[in-house]
Amino acid sequence: MTAIPLLAASAGLEDRVEHLYADSNGVKIHYAALGPKEAPLVVMIHGFPDFWYSWRHQMDALAKTHRVAALDLRGYNLSDKPDGVENYDMKLLAGDVLAVIRHAGRERAVVAGHDWGGAIAWSVAMFAPQAVERLIVVNLPHPRGLGRELANNPEQQKNSQYARDFQQPGAHEKLTPEMLAGFAVPESERPKYIEAFRRSSFEAMLNYYKRNYPRPPYREPEGDMPKVNVPVLLFHGLKDRALLPAALNGTWEWVGSELTLVTLPDAGHWSHWDAADRVTAAMAAWLAR
Repeated sequence: MTAIPLLAASAGLEDRVEHLYADSNGVKIHYAALGPKEAPLVVMIHGFPDFWYSWRHQMDALAKTHRVAALDLRGYNLSDKPDGVENYDMKLLAGDVLAVIRHAGRERAVVAGHDWGGAIAWSVAMFAPQAVERLIVVNLPHPRGLGRELANNPEQQKNSQYARDFQQPGAHEKLTPEMLAGFAVPESERPKYIEAFRRSSFEAMLNYYKRNYPRPPYREPEGDMPKVNVPVLLFHGLKDRALLPAALNGTWEWVGSELTLVTLPDAGHWSHWDAADRVTAAMAAWLAR
């Protein structure tokens, strides 16, 4: 596969995107859009701690053939930050994605997500399948796989201590913009992230964990989850210590369409940064098929 050269770290991307706002039942959701307005739509969803700029390496390449809309999740950067853990329920987060699709004038889109964005993307594909053309997920195993590993894999339980810490009362008071920007952000990009995190709500960020992340005692997921019946492109950086690759096992049982799994041996949790050229080229080629 021929790599697509990146534009000098997507220079000037913030000045070239359109900054737009969708209404999600009264919650304002900001998204940055790039590419021809009439082209097929790709909605890109970031994770924790991040903002729309997470997709800087992919946006230019995909915008050659698609309209790309990279959103700020509620609680982050330029989107609204409603109070209350209940306002970060997965159903509402999925609704935010649907609001962006509607605001962009479409009924369906390719939905792409990383980390919490990946969890939301899986949820949209399962519970609002009419709105999803294809699914791209970066470093977030299917919820059934993650739930199984939390229930049975001591190493995954140990490595999920950070999530249990985030679920504690007042945990957000220990966070700072500088601390969050130091998690994985390249030093050259940290000023942008610090600025975005200063506009964000740390309490809202951790509400994602309090409302949606499993709590001990961990049990395997129960009940029916609809199969994902659209083509899925799933990336996983094998050096991810938060989400271990064993959770990928069995993914094909929960996908009723074509599943393409790309493992990246030298990439970590932010594999769309660590292996940006590889991930971008694979996305572009897969979407062109």
